[in-house]
Amino acid sequence: MSKKYRTHLCEDIDHSDIGKQVSVSGWVHRRRDHGGVIFIDLRDVSGILQLVFDPENKELFTTAEKIRSEFVLSVTGIIRERPEGTANDQMKTGAVELLVESGEVLNSSKTPPFHHDEATNEDIRLKYRYLDLRREEMSKNIKIRHEITRSLRDYLNKSAYFEIETPILTKATPEGARDYLVPSRTQQGNFFALPQSPQLFKQLLMMSGFDRYYQIARCFRDEDLRADRQPEFTQLDVEMSFVDQDDVKSEMESMVRELFKSVLDVDLENQFSQITHAEAMDRFGSDSPHLGIEMELTEVSDLMKDVEFKVFAGPANDDDSRVACLVLKDSSDLSRKQIDDYTDFVSNYGAKGLAYIRVNEIEKGIDGLQSPILKFLNDSVINQLIEKLSLGNGDTVFFGADKKEIVNASLGALRVKMAEDFGLIRDGWFPLWITDFPMFHWDEKEKRWSSEHHPFTSPVNLDPEELKNNPKDALSKGYDMVLNGHEIGGGSIRIHSEEMQQAVFSILGINEEEADEKFGFFLEALKYGCPPHGGIAFGIDRIVMLMTGSSSIRDVIAFPKTQTASCLLTDAPSLAGKAQLNELGISVKKKS
Repeated sequence: MSKKYRTHLCEDIDHSDIGKQVSVSGWVHRRRDHGGVIFIDLRDVSGILQLVFDPENKELFTTAEKIRSEFVLSVTGIIRERPEGTANDQMKTGAVELLVESGEVLNSSKTPPFHHDEATNEDIRLKYRYLDLRREEMSKNIKIRHEITRSLRDYLNKSAYFEIETPILTKATPEGARDYLVPSRTQQGNFFALPQSPQLFKQLLMMSGFDRYYQIARCFRDEDLRADRQPEFTQLDVEMSFVDQDDVKSEMESMVRELFKSVLDVDLENQFSQITHAEAMDRFGSDSPHLGIEMELTEVSDLMKDVEFKVFAGPANDDDSRVACLVLKDSSDLSRKQIDDYTDFVSNYGAKGLAYIRVNEIEKGIDGLQSPILKFLNDSVINQLIEKLSLGNGDTVFFGADKKEIVNASLGALRVKMAEDFGLIRDGWFPLWITDFPMFHWDEKEKRWSSEHHPFTSPVNLDPEELKNNPKDALSKGYDMVLNGHEIGGGSIRIHSEEMQQAVFSILGINEEEADEKFGFFLEALKYGCPPHGGIAFGIDRIVMLMTGSSSIRDVIAFPKTQTASCLLTDAPSLAGKAQLNELGISVKKKS
């Protein structure tokens, strides 16, 4: 006769079960010995239930005395109300307890390398990830991740999308990052690539007539890592036919609103804010701005064209540069050390310095200001600054003057840094669409044009010849969804004309032979009736990170890699055996 390990999950038990005999199984979360009575908090996937071992049951009590943290137990007993004054309001089952009548230790445990309540080095947590995932915080993150993917699937399923898988072993295509390569045993010397995204396959599915597709897809990019990047990650991939930008954005807004309502019971705004890429860079120095921060960059190049201060005058008179500033309001307690620290901070983004003006007494006009640069600015310019920036007592103005990309990167990062340091980020959720991205950007190192998104994004200008004549000013039908300073989704309307696709390849320096080698199957498909189509891909890991309030996507992935793309749990990557390498026709050259 098979054993029944449990009749209930721990947190399914409540007042209605008082007097009932139940069986529960799980791990020992905590053990306490109070004056001869042993209490054990038993933990399972649902949560925690307090067990009581009475010394009158001598055999069982002797067993309980030997039980330690993380032992696996199965027990049967009677649910009773906790004695008056001992209820725990912090626990869902805090009003009841189980008086154990019988039970057994299913498995003992070594002393864990860390306790579930301890702050622990992340490397240790990743090495013993199966223990780390038992912690309440981590368990909650993974459960919320499940709720998020379920909500997304539910929305798309009821909206007539088909969930279709695409290949993992595929052909290397240039999409902005290095590919992970997989050697072929049957065709030695040839390689598969792991997909950076299912981009071409989802477009082929539109050409195949499926109209609406989605997939929760595993993707792979061999790139430098940071808190919100992993070499393998998960995205929600969506594509639809016979749509324009507004169709895609409207559909995806509805999906995200339903997601937040179903998982967090949060009502997002009925229509998300929307600004162009150019406006985002001008106002925030970032293409993924946090709208919960009220500080914005203010352009002051017009005031600085004729000043003696060459640090300002030079960029002010250069079309590829700018002079902009940030105003930190009510910052009279800002120390000189903090200013020096901010100067060091912006240097990480290429800024050569951080000029500033402090407002001590605005009533005194220029005499009420303090700054080493005041002597280089005439009274008219200073007064215009005061008026344009609406300066008041205690304000500090920080300036950026350089190439636009340096000013935007440095002041954009400083805006977020100061908002964090001074508690200036408003609570809530601030979704935003960024549109009208540049179609291309100039790669100074490679001396060629590169795609801002990917080479299959449709330009706004649908004339191939005009596009080739002026790639610098070309805008794309690309769009990003940004949430609280993080890009959570990016997409575009796609090119559905072979002529336009060839024109884009030409601008990117991809000749006909190279295009045929890398994308021949795709270009051939364009010749057989391709519908207008577009889509988007959402970063599931990043969405879960935001919705759980985590600081890193490693905390919302069950088995993540480190920042060096290593798995501390399995010790991967690792060496392959000689026999396996011989089968693949591969020899390994050791680093000298």
